[in-house]
Amino acid sequence: MSLPAPLATLYERAHAAWRERAVALKALSFALVGLINTAVDAAIFFLLLGYATSSLVIANVTAWFVANTGSYVMNSLTTFSAETGGRLRAKDYAGFVGSGLVAVTASTITVVIAARFMPVWAAKAIAILVSFAVNFSITHFVVFRPRGSTETQG
Repeated sequence: MSLPAPLATLYERAHAAWRERAVALKALSFALVGLINTAVDAAIFFLLLGYATSSLVIANVTAWFVANTGSYVMNSLTTFSAETGGRLRAKDYAGFVGSGLVAVTASTITVVIAARFMPVWAAKAIAILVSFAVNFSITHFVVFRPRGSTETQG
């Protein structure tokens, strides 16, 4: 059974954009993976704050590290699968962690400053948005940039 012409055309365009890895589509995929990781990050953050530590910094960095590792795996296998070949590599993970360290630094600074002016949950929400913008930019343009034909894949 085939799709009606307008739907078939839409499907073909979406499929082509996915194959070509358009930036907007990658950002959407990155955001969807990020939603999962945001839930993991927030759950760990608030559990640590409630039961293990009163330090915003320790709770935020620990929650980020767990979520960031899951994010690397999911993004390598989905969002940036064309660039990674669907493989996990130590070099890519190191770059992903590096970009994440920049993002978690921005996130931590944001949550600490914003928590002075608003409830912690709101400060954390703003910090998540800051982290997304920083992390996607570095991940897309630096860590998982398309590899040239002369660059080795290993």
